[in-house]
Amino acid sequence: MTPPRRLRRHPAPGPQPAEPAAGGEEKNPERLYVVAGPGEDGARAALDLVTLIVARADPPPAATPEQAALLRLCAAPLSVAELSAYLNLPFSAMTVLITELLTAELVQARAPVVRRAVPDRSLLEAVMHGLQRL
Repeated sequence: MTPPRRLRRHPAPGPQPAEPAAGGEEKNPERLYVVAGPGEDGARAALDLVTLIVARADPPPAATPEQAALLRLCAAPLSVAELSAYLNLPFSAMTVLITELLTAELVQARAPVVRRAVPDRSLLEAVMHGLQRL
């Protein structure tokens, strides 16, 4: 993971990045339509923010830049929320993008690993007996 960028006290001269419009919206909303596409039937995969996405293959030559970036990021499992943050896309656009990759079988969606709140009693007893033998 990359660390967050720090703002410089004296910015370097050059072109300034475009700032979001009032209300946090992007100035170029048609970009999201281009990224997400019209969709064939409008169906989306059932994804949560914590669903883990793992790449199953390298990006094909016909992949869009967003799809290729997502496939490169997913070499290790990442949640949909992390992918959304890294690619700077809203969750709705991410679900459409991931659905396309799921239907092409380029990625795999996994449920997050749920850890048990209480450890197994037999394991605790074994540890306790081992410590008593010391």
